[in-house]
Amino acid sequence: MVREVSSVPRAARSAGAADRSAFYSAAALDLALVLLFAILGRSSHGEANDVRGLLHTAGPFLVGALLGQGLSRSWRRPVSLTTGVVVWLCTVTVGVALRLAGGDTARLPFVIVATVTLALLLVGWRLLYALVRLRRSPRRSVRR
Repeated sequence: MVREVSSVPRAARSAGAADRSAFYSAAALDLALVLLFAILGRSSHGEANDVRGLLHTAGPFLVGALLGQGLSRSWRRPVSLTTGVVVWLCTVTVGVALRLAGGDTARLPFVIVATVTLALLLVGWRLLYALVRLRRSPRRSVRR
């Protein structure tokens, strides 16, 4: 008997198609925003945004974001603020640690800018999403 192996967590496989779509969309958006962070950083320092250079800069942070997706079990609640905070903290800490392990620098100003920028990106979009959903939800009438 051959058993099919899936890279998708069991919880995501058993969830509905809409839930899987939300998980994949949120994860893809997180990774795209980490790439944007690297593009902005490289551009602000006058560095070329060629594929190799971009992957060198973004790679450690992409690894951190993926780890954050797993640790937060983001397939359960991909757009929650809690998931965003875990993904953000993992992205920053793992990204900086891997940069240092690879021989790159991570001076305090860089760490501060990375922390703030990635918070705005990875938690910020979830906050905006929550606010839009809140505004679109049916208003409950207040009884007097």
